[in-house]
Amino acid sequence: MILDIARQALKSWNIMVVDIALIAQRENIVLKVTDNNGSYYALRLHRPNYQSNEAILSELKWLLHLHHEGLQVPKPVASGDGSILVNSNGYSIDLLTWLYGRQLGVTGEPLDLLDRQSTFYSIGETMARIHLASDNWLLPEDFERNKWNQNGLIGENPVWGKFWENTYLTQQQQTLLLQVREKAQSILHDCNIDYGLIHADLIHENILLDNSKIQFIDFDDSGFGFRLFDVATALIKNRQEVDFANLQIALIQGYRKIRQLDATLLPLFLVLRALTYVGWIIPRINEPGSIHRQQHFIATAVDLAQSYLNE
Repeated sequence: MILDIARQALKSWNIMVVDIALIAQRENIVLKVTDNNGSYYALRLHRPNYQSNEAILSELKWLLHLHHEGLQVPKPVASGDGSILVNSNGYSIDLLTWLYGRQLGVTGEPLDLLDRQSTFYSIGETMARIHLASDNWLLPEDFERNKWNQNGLIGENPVWGKFWENTYLTQQQQTLLLQVREKAQSILHDCNIDYGLIHADLIHENILLDNSKIQFIDFDDSGFGFRLFDVATALIKNRQEVDFANLQIALIQGYRKIRQLDATLLPLFLVLRALTYVGWIIPRINEPGSIHRQQHFIATAVDLAQSYLNE
């Protein structure tokens, strides 16, 4: 069924397809497409009712800008009529250039890197280059993306859901998370924090290593947000690494090579990142493996919240 939909959609692009392989079927459906020249592409079937067509087009326009600025990101491929987004069989569908390389790691597994600090330095540097290129871009008038701002993180209707209403939280855990939410609301309201376009999902699987090149993929959750939220996202899955403190220092140093970064509130943003996962899992709790992930998300959020409030 999915392959049939993909083949139908690919007729919109002027490429001779010789193979289609399903790569991922989680949030979006991603397929690897091979053409008759041996070139590879990523065909994305966007999950219905998550992003509007305007929001997806905005993501693609941003990717085109970043690619034009020399960043290592997927480049949208125009269809035969020049459009970069096609609607077919109930899906919004785009085609991206394929990036080569291996994932930074697998979430939940120890990192397997030769030069760990140098890698994280380069990740910070690449992140900063994307933020800088984004700040220097005149946004299209119809640009529409999620807002990972105060309301989007801890407001009444966060982007990824009301984490404090997760029914797996104990009363004590819920009280703790509400306490840190209240403190965060006060801090974010009174602080002038660097804000702009961010990737918002720089987990291990979305960072590709190709020799010395650092490449970012999967901008599906990208939007406007605090730059420290991007930093926290790239770091939070590495907290169990024995050299986590050094990896954090390296990433921040790499970032500061390109642009300024005040990391004073990074501990708070690590908590905020953890809270988003407690909300994200709520509508997915019946998916395979979600109970284990749920337990991990709650434990991480509680641990970080306690540490932050005790500082």
